[in-house]
Amino acid sequence: MGCAVEKYDFSRPTTLAREHSRVLELAFETFARQWGTLLTTSIRASCSVVAENVAMVSYDEYAASLPAATAMVLCALDGAEAKCVFQFPTEAALFWLTRMLGGTPAGLLPERKFTHIEQSLVKTLVGDALEDLQYSFGSLLAATPVVEGIHFNSQFAQAAATDTLMIVARLAITTGEHSWGTTLALPAESLLKHLGTSNPRSDPALAPEQLRAQLSRVPVEVELVLAPVTVTPLAILNLAVGDVLSLPHDKGRPFNVALGGKTVARAVGVTHGSRRAGQVVSIEENAP
Repeated sequence: MGCAVEKYDFSRPTTLAREHSRVLELAFETFARQWGTLLTTSIRASCSVVAENVAMVSYDEYAASLPAATAMVLCALDGAEAKCVFQFPTEAALFWLTRMLGGTPAGLLPERKFTHIEQSLVKTLVGDALEDLQYSFGSLLAATPVVEGIHFNSQFAQAAATDTLMIVARLAITTGEHSWGTTLALPAESLLKHLGTSNPRSDPALAPEQLRAQLSRVPVEVELVLAPVTVTPLAILNLAVGDVLSLPHDKGRPFNVALGGKTVARAVGVTHGSRRAGQVVSIEENAP
């Protein structure tokens, strides 16, 4: 079975730590379910929202990935200069508004700017979704983002400086036969500073102790062996059934307790219940 290969950009090595990425994925998945429920009740039609991907990219890269004509709702986030961005096709928003007002959309809706009334309704709809966002993210978001304005050209909507890192989630919305792609971008700085408390990491100074504790629980094979004897390859090649190898192991000497071919102790053979066992009688001073 093949696997997807993702290209790594060495010119921009900044990526999310695995544990941070998983926390954010869970938060966006929770938001997707909440938003799907909100849309379903708002437009009175079954909607499903799925979080497909979460990544950290610069705002310039994010804006370049969007269609030139689209709806971008910019939202202020407390304590951050960069804005949150709620982006979706204008066709999707017009479909939702038509359903909210009791209509039934017929055919494809045009890609156009919203009227003043439509903008007011979209801001209300997005504002409700942002409350679900704050609930889904919990302590990662100190406050609910506030809707500031709507732009219709992704190249002119300056939500952040071009090199500002953004956490971008791509979501898929499905309503009946209709489906749209949408994105939600949040300033990375506002989220990453809270990820340490949401998903605490171990103190690097404890790494040696934790490594020793982990290795001490790794199963290893221990064996009781006789003292080895050195022979030539020719002697081994000429071995036959009935040959006798003389071993330098005295009759009364305990067996060697070996770990990975290294002697770590000495033991005598004893019986333990119905099994044979080795009772340790000495420890090698140079044993690990």
